[in-house]
Amino acid sequence: MAMATTRNVMRAVRVFEFGGPEVLKLQSDVLIPVPKENQVLIKVHACGVNPVETYIRSGSYARKPSLPYTPGSDVAGVIESVGELVTAFKKGDKVFSTDTISGGYADYAVAAANRVFPLSDKLDFRQGAAIGIPYFTAYRALFQKGHAKAGESVLVHGASGGVGIAACQIARACGLKVLGTAGTEEGMNIVLRSGAHQAFNHREANYIDKIKEYTKMQGVDIIIEMLSNINLATDLHLLSYAGRVMVVGCRGPIEINPRDTMSKESSIIGVGLFLASEEERHECAMALLDGIEAGWLKPIVGSEYPLEKVVKAHEDIIHSSGARGKMVLLP
Repeated sequence: MAMATTRNVMRAVRVFEFGGPEVLKLQSDVLIPVPKENQVLIKVHACGVNPVETYIRSGSYARKPSLPYTPGSDVAGVIESVGELVTAFKKGDKVFSTDTISGGYADYAVAAANRVFPLSDKLDFRQGAAIGIPYFTAYRALFQKGHAKAGESVLVHGASGGVGIAACQIARACGLKVLGTAGTEEGMNIVLRSGAHQAFNHREANYIDKIKEYTKMQGVDIIIEMLSNINLATDLHLLSYAGRVMVVGCRGPIEINPRDTMSKESSIIGVGLFLASEEERHECAMALLDGIEAGWLKPIVGSEYPLEKVVKAHEDIIHSSGARGKMVLLP
């Protein structure tokens, strides 16, 4: 009897109260969830860590899950079992998810079958865990909200992290002129490897002037902005006529002069993946699955942490000196 009981539990990170990284508690006696109708159970091999998960954990985000909860949406692994009415997957299939129901920082996770996709043999589990939020957000920012067109220019501000790398790869594959910024030499190299035509160091005092010079003072059509509370006012001066700033990330307020939008009829557009319709999610998924097959969608994995180091992972994703690829947890 004891043996049977042991097999029904797993390790999972649980949050019992909102707060700093220290509220993340790894427990080894969490019941393995059971997939219901139209759901699958995934044996998690890797789980992506996203900045949004730190905001949710702190209690400062617009959406608050019911406590206690397990964070994490982007997992890659192997189907362990399927619920009723699931025909697209079977036990043993390699998959990645863009969302989970039970939480991804765990040995097993339940997800809705329509949020799960086959993982190509071209990618490993760590890369699979790096697709979800970053690539879907980048595609949504560029095309569903930013209406990017081939031949336009895009500046990816903070291009060496998960969303930034995704934006560079997608934009380059779709015929845009791609500029990217990073804060380290290594980060700039990653940006160039990810498809950017030119990389700039945003720690240099005059990097804005260098971007203006590179664009021959014409500005850029689209800016994908990860840190709008720092960069938004400056971004408005970097736009071309009718340019758009896509606000993907923000960690606080900022003061801007609205007149700066009037002089070029520019737009500031917020991007929230959780607001995407099923049709929009399907469009994202089809484009990205095509990208994997074509070979241009290749996530770059950065720091890796075991579940036991989840607190450190949440500290590092906010306070590290510069992103260098996608951060993942390895159960």
